[in-house]
Amino acid sequence: MNVSSSVADIALALAVHGLAALLVAAVLTVPAQAQSDVAGRVKAAADTPHPRLLFAADDADRVEQNVQVPLLRPIYEAVAAGADAALAQAPVERKLEGRRLLGVSRTALQRITYLSFMYRMTGEASYAERAEAEMLAAAEFTDWNPSHFLDVGEMTAALAIGYDWVHDALSETSRQTIRQAIIEKGLKASFERAYWWISDENNWNQVCHGGLTLGALAVMDHAPTLATDVIERAVENVRIPMAAYGPHGGYVEGPTYWSYGTHYNVLFLDALETALGSTFGLTTIEPFMKSPDFYLHAHAPTLQLFSFSDSGINPRLAPAMHWFARQLDRPGLLWMERRKLAQVAASGERPDGRLLPMLLIWTDAEHMQAEAVPTSLHYQDTGPLALGLHRSDWDEQAAFIGIEGGTAGGAHAHMDAGAFVMEADGVRWGLDLKRPDYHPLEEAGIALWNFEQDSERWSIYRLNNFSHNTLVVNGERQRVDGFADVVKHEGEGATPHTILDLSAVYAGQLAAAQRGIALVDGQAVRVQDEIAAPADAPAAVR
Repeated sequence: MNVSSSVADIALALAVHGLAALLVAAVLTVPAQAQSDVAGRVKAAADTPHPRLLFAADDADRVEQNVQVPLLRPIYEAVAAGADAALAQAPVERKLEGRRLLGVSRTALQRITYLSFMYRMTGEASYAERAEAEMLAAAEFTDWNPSHFLDVGEMTAALAIGYDWVHDALSETSRQTIRQAIIEKGLKASFERAYWWISDENNWNQVCHGGLTLGALAVMDHAPTLATDVIERAVENVRIPMAAYGPHGGYVEGPTYWSYGTHYNVLFLDALETALGSTFGLTTIEPFMKSPDFYLHAHAPTLQLFSFSDSGINPRLAPAMHWFARQLDRPGLLWMERRKLAQVAASGERPDGRLLPMLLIWTDAEHMQAEAVPTSLHYQDTGPLALGLHRSDWDEQAAFIGIEGGTAGGAHAHMDAGAFVMEADGVRWGLDLKRPDYHPLEEAGIALWNFEQDSERWSIYRLNNFSHNTLVVNGERQRVDGFADVVKHEGEGATPHTILDLSAVYAGQLAAAQRGIALVDGQAVRVQDEIAAPADAPAAVR
């Protein structure tokens, strides 16, 4: 593999392109008919026996077939081992880390989901009893920390799944205690104030509405009016982030946060379908339904992610990709997921993840045995996310290069417009550093979530452009209010390429700036900058 920095031979047509306006997703409200449909379906389904969420009784045979598939058997064994380990562990306690209870909520969710799933698969009473103890412990908390509502969303999901899946093994006293906790600490708590996440575009909307809807569906026979209110509000507002994925499915918060928000969005949709028999038209929202293409292409040949914004580098298994593959009948979406599963099988390692059992519920045995290859080597998105990804093949030794633009003013964004990731021969040569952990920075009193130009956030080395392989002009930071747009993307021919206009990101520092990336005959990569200093001052650029 020859890595070329030459400027010759490629006419990348770097025409000056003006600053593109950010796409603003319209607030799509639910028509009155859809709202009445929610109420009618809740009323009709309220007396449906448990289990009715996600893993309904008539799914049992299909799931049993899935766990016999060689690639999937290690996942079942990992869930069984996790459930067995939980049998000997003490239930969760209400201990905050800084301002968050989120770690406790996630621990409860993983334990309850694993234990409840194994009870469903084996009928072993010990699993149900231990899940019951975990739920009762969480039910006794004074609250689920509504000041950081993600904690409530995930805890409500945990108790909803456990309450539904082991319902027949719970005593009536336990059912009442768990049900009241879901109602009081989850559902009612969400109406105590006008929370910002209710109609926001980011992952909090998906996680909170998703978890609360699971809770509402679990207890709708005992609180039908409250459940209807929760579900109607969710159906109205979850479409906001679903529409904001961008025209080609890109997720501005990066692939790791795609996994977080999208998994809860899929839980939400699948729970509606299994419990009420309808997703109220939400699965027709094209940006969301195109998003598995983004996540697939964000995996480089080494299986590491293009880790822009606050994304991590190493991906976990993604059960949601199996849901999309079934919904769209596109086994090629699972190319990277099958590779991950093959690595698990070969290594003997036991993966974790609080929603790991959902992989066995959402997958399709035939898809696991298919060797369907993705249909394209190239991906782009425009709008809130500006992104271009190119690879020479889908094998592990392929050449890969990707570039990201957009704005530093978005959720979880960095000053990384123009940064690129590059791989070849199974090695990552150009990389994006892992984000710092949030908690120590918050403990130090840094205003981590203030995205203003002069915020302390941008003094953190790994968040500003000094640490990314993009331009630094006169030692200054990129402009938060600037947007780097895709001005050209070409996936055909011998030199597939993407060009970004970075001019607005360097406003006041450069008169013009564009960066292009290209693959050359699958044998070399090129990163090419064309920049112009202001007419009245020189510019020192590195």
